[in-house]
Amino acid sequence: MSSAAGPYRDLVDHLTRTSPLNAGEAARVVADVLAYFSEPAEAYVRRRHTELRSRCGLSNDEIFRRIEAELPGRRVAPPVLSLRQLRRIVYG
Repeated sequence: MSSAAGPYRDLVDHLTRTSPLNAGEAARVVADVLAYFSEPAEAYVRRRHTELRSRCGLSNDEIFRRIEAELPGRRVAPPVLSLRQLRRIVYG
């Protein structure tokens, strides 16, 4: 099993029971989904811009309007915070 899916072993087990995926395939799917939803906002915007320009041939105005509409519905991971930053959040 992939180490990325380790904490999600119950999800991997569920996928192997309810789909034709074997444990290795299910672990890769879980790892891919986790990576997708962990993508920082800046990386998402750059990637999505490239996709919309190359696949759809949209103009920048159209691309940025579309990305602007997509971002609120996307789960975007927060930046990595140091222990000091975490303390400041709690204690000011």
